[in-house]
Amino acid sequence: MAVNIGILREDQARERRVPLTPAGAEALVSEGCVVFVEKGAGVASRFLDDEYQKVGAQTVYTRDEVFGRSDVVLKISSPSMEDCSHLHPGQILFSFLHLGVVKTSIIGEFLNKKITTVGYELIEDDRGELPILTAMSEIAGQMCTQIAARFLESSNNGRGIVLGGVTGIPPATVVILGAGNVGRAAARMALAAGAEVTVLDRDQSRLREIALQNDFRCGTALVNKYNLRKALRFADVVIGAVLIKGEKTPHIVTEEMVMEMKPGSIIIDVSIDQGGCFETSRPTTLEDPSFVRHNVIHYCVPNIPATVARSASYGLTNALLPYLTGIARLGPARAIAEYRGLSQGVYTHNGVCTNPAVARRFELEIGHVGTRLN
Repeated sequence: MAVNIGILREDQARERRVPLTPAGAEALVSEGCVVFVEKGAGVASRFLDDEYQKVGAQTVYTRDEVFGRSDVVLKISSPSMEDCSHLHPGQILFSFLHLGVVKTSIIGEFLNKKITTVGYELIEDDRGELPILTAMSEIAGQMCTQIAARFLESSNNGRGIVLGGVTGIPPATVVILGAGNVGRAAARMALAAGAEVTVLDRDQSRLREIALQNDFRCGTALVNKYNLRKALRFADVVIGAVLIKGEKTPHIVTEEMVMEMKPGSIIIDVSIDQGGCFETSRPTTLEDPSFVRHNVIHYCVPNIPATVARSASYGLTNALLPYLTGIARLGPARAIAEYRGLSQGVYTHNGVCTNPAVARRFELEIGHVGTRLN
């Protein structure tokens, strides 16, 4: 039986990516899927409706039609209560979910309707790595350098300094919290721009790896209160790249530490989609991306890759398509039960929470997703 896959149009003031490019849609159509694309879903990423139509996808004109005709619904941003109201019992929803930081009522809707929810941020590959999150993290890390350079400008009430420095004038000091995928990409780009870079992490082996990757051109330090305070006082740019898989990010930088930072310096909290690692952070949007607190600029957009929506949409499709192809060949229930990497991304299934971290946070009974095979 053909699997019906629906692609929703996002609120393009807040999200500009699309989860499946026309090339991805064509691949699924060739596997026997029926692909429904809400009109204009790809416009912000420069993919027009007729591009989807030419490869066999069908354009639909309302969100209700996407929800009503799809076995599997694909979106990008975390679903709202309105989205939940459109879901039908037994459907499968793929999205960036981050259920560790959502309202209890949204999880309740998923459980009551027995929705299978799959978070892009938790899907694993055969090596236990996170291919979709990695693709987006690499983009976010690269974008941090562009964002920092822009907000350091005097026109944005920044410190009025050039990121890479010039002859006789020192470069900006960039401090990166976290040596994961975002941190590595951010360090590489900031060093390429000529900035002075220091990376902090709890894992000494990660610090050694990032130093080796960059020929020891960046400084490294273990995360503790003393090192944090010292680094933040000298920083022109601080990039928060802390990730605890499936859980709310802890505030490792206190408000008091932020108050000690230079006036006009900038915080880029890439961790904000899971709660943020700065006590002073709050989510912002693509339209209104920054605010100032304690004379420090805060850039806290949860979906930084959406600022380069076309590149990010290609990255999403490349990473997601193998799992959707598996669903097309085996059917949704069997694919989710049998493919361990896909089942690792499941938050809720058949009326129970299957993610231990979310179950603990919301005091829910933990369930399981069928039989997991390696």
